[in-house]
Amino acid sequence: MNQITQELSKQQLKSKETKAKIFRAAKHILQKQGYEQLSIKNICEEAGVSNGSFYHHFKTKDDLLSYYIEEQPSINPDLLDMPRNAAEAKAAIIQVYLNYVHYCQDLGVEFMSNYYTPKNQSLNPLIRTERPYPIVTVHNYLKKAIDADIIKPDLDLEDITTDIRMIVIGNVFEWCLKSGEADFEGNMRRTLRIYLDGLF
Repeated sequence: MNQITQELSKQQLKSKETKAKIFRAAKHILQKQGYEQLSIKNICEEAGVSNGSFYHHFKTKDDLLSYYIEEQPSINPDLLDMPRNAAEAKAAIIQVYLNYVHYCQDLGVEFMSNYYTPKNQSLNPLIRTERPYPIVTVHNYLKKAIDADIIKPDLDLEDITTDIRMIVIGNVFEWCLKSGEADFEGNMRRTLRIYLDGLF
């Protein structure tokens, strides 16, 4: 039994290393050459892996990019417990997106500016089965707070999450447009606060 567990752990470790290698290659291509050059062929050559290995881990190049946006460091679950009031709900939602800001900063301006392109179909909520991680988190959190009658927004939940997604994309775009010189964290906090204050 122990040997099977060890083998599994080795396999899991190798799989994790391969994923990281593929992502590093994609990140390098995005930073140096842009989204246009981000083909699976180029990623595999840069990473030194086979096409089969790529497809074992990811469906498409956009799936690869989404994986690293969606797998951002998780939020402390205590923060997303049932809020006691509207103020707590607003603070928690803003914190989710400040966490996202820090993750974007870790990935870098070049990566994010090439990720946020209309050509990246993983960003299109109409064709995705799941929206990127922060939106799913906030959607579920808001639903919980609305169902418990803690907050009573006038808008439909889907409209709210769409509005928040657009605010977030706008802040990421502004940060990329200014080559990382915008007050990314301050802008995100301020615009979300204004929106949420008007909502509930």
